[in-house]
Amino acid sequence: MKKRKKRTPSHEAVVATAHSAGGLREAAVLRPGNGIDFVEVRLDCLDGNINRLRSSVEKIRVPLILTARHPREGGAGALGSRQRAQLLKAFLPLASMVDIELRSAQSLRDVVAEAKQQRVDLILSFHDFSRTPSPTRLRAKVRQALRVGASIVKIATTLRGPSDLVSLLALQSSSDQLATMGMGDLGKVSRLVLPLAGARLVYGYLDRPQVEGQWPADVLAARLAELSS
Repeated sequence: MKKRKKRTPSHEAVVATAHSAGGLREAAVLRPGNGIDFVEVRLDCLDGNINRLRSSVEKIRVPLILTARHPREGGAGALGSRQRAQLLKAFLPLASMVDIELRSAQSLRDVVAEAKQQRVDLILSFHDFSRTPSPTRLRAKVRQALRVGASIVKIATTLRGPSDLVSLLALQSSSDQLATMGMGDLGKVSRLVLPLAGARLVYGYLDRPQVEGQWPADVLAARLAELSS
């Protein structure tokens, strides 16, 4: 396996999520410099045959983020920690970054250590699919993730109204290592506003969305380019 060049973004970067066979096929035709900066490969959603999956992932030329999501934070297949660790370790040599939930930092500590050894940058993430927690709780999550050694802290919450978006904007302004984003009715708005406020990563989809409030990745890249020009 050819080692991917590392690239931790210093500004907002568009991530296209590949969580199906169709998404992997679309990811394989992307070229660096087309507005999409990373492809997130959702290992928990994809073919469990590692050799077959590797042949698909190796065709992707855009830098990779690896994710094998915890079932309580949107993961597919009810994978346990051991299964998720095996998947992530198998693909680490291809990755620029690896995304592990903050709740899993201890149970997947071997993956965290191996990522550090291989100089794969660490995203520690927190997802809430029902609401946006209080600012105090969100700030505590960020502090905890930074103590663990995250290069980027990803916070994704469900926005029930404008005040929740304001909370994420305030949180985003507290650190330059954050990637905040919303889900739900205001999700699309948040994924335009928060990158302009400094969010390091913003996620769109390739063949189909995973959560309400996502843009198609190519449309998202174009909209952000328009707003930034």
